[in-house]
Amino acid sequence: MFDPELEAFKRIDLRVYAASHGYGIDAHESWRGSAVMRHPAGDKIIIKRDSDGHYVYFSVRDDGDHGTIIDFAKRRIGASLGVVRKELRPWVGSSSSPVPTYPPLPKVAKDRLRVYREFARMQDAATHPYLEGERCIPGELLCSERFLGKIKIDDRGNAVFPHFDGEGLTGYELKNRNFTGFASGGTKALWVSNTRKEDDRIVFCESAIDALSHAALFLDDHTCYASIGGKPNPVQPELIRAAAARMRACSEIVAAMDADAGGRELVEVVRRAVAMSDRADLHFRVDEPERLKDWNDQLRVRPKSSLPYRPQETLTA
Repeated sequence: MFDPELEAFKRIDLRVYAASHGYGIDAHESWRGSAVMRHPAGDKIIIKRDSDGHYVYFSVRDDGDHGTIIDFAKRRIGASLGVVRKELRPWVGSSSSPVPTYPPLPKVAKDRLRVYREFARMQDAATHPYLEGERCIPGELLCSERFLGKIKIDDRGNAVFPHFDGEGLTGYELKNRNFTGFASGGTKALWVSNTRKEDDRIVFCESAIDALSHAALFLDDHTCYASIGGKPNPVQPELIRAAAARMRACSEIVAAMDADAGGRELVEVVRRAVAMSDRADLHFRVDEPERLKDWNDQLRVRPKSSLPYRPQETLTA
């Protein structure tokens, strides 16, 4: 039976109510579509706003601790629904007590909750045995400012590369020895390195490992990197267009795909997306590995003692 009061409670900004219980925002781990909050006692929760407008949460530490603000309040004050009603009523009216304010949390589809839950348990991979030992990605690159926090490791030792769209996390690439996968229930968007306001180049690659390899070969302080994770889905061209459109004036957009027919098809996807940006000042360029299939192949044959390669404009758009 529909209860208007409970419905109103579920629309209270759970971030604000959690803050009243001592939780604080973790800005490093929060995204546009979700907020990560931590308690001094050690609890870590993820809050998002469902497509119905209800705020929901789950605790990374306790699988049984999840739900709406009503469940959150029950767990924190250890009380019945009747007591929780009394607790929450002041929050749907005016309050004289100062409360923190946060940017609006956009609505996110319900089916992303599983992806959020699994990803929240993963750790940053400032080092990674598979990436360093088998893919020859330099450890100093993984822990650099450009990539720190953009590569995770799960409980199976997989390298994890999160994909985001305008609403937040959508899924993640998974890589390990003889294994390539994607988050169960997730969808591909874009994996993007950390960006800086002075960046004037973005390099799009087929996979995150190719992007890391390109960075190791041609490292540049003004270049950011992105991966589409293989064959694009219908929403990714728009994400590529938007990423290109956000670049500063006169930036360079590089399509650095595999040296095969499939890679050249992806080059055209990026080329068309950039053209749709209506940015005449952007410079489009194609970069292709020399004599080898992909950028990681090229990285692995490079002598470790050699200097980074200079970018090669093997194809000119």
